[in-house]
Amino acid sequence: MITSSVHYSIDVIKDEARELVHKGLVSRQQPIYALCQYIRPGEWQCVEFELEDRGFLLRDRICDLVGCEKWNDD
Repeated sequence: MITSSVHYSIDVIKDEARELVHKGLVSRQQPIYALCQYIRPGEWQCVEFELEDRGFLLRDRICDLVGCEKWNDD
């Protein structure tokens, strides 16, 4: 069995999710599971473990993970 040496911290996962939302590749309303399309299959398990440790479910929405957006124009 090959294991990945990459560790995905919750901050890295959130940053990646924000970037994908910003690029329009995923919607804030999609389930967190949608992120798996953009993470290598061998590394997805590490992401799942980190999310689970932090109390997130794969069916939770991406907006629950990334939080509120900040607007500079207000």
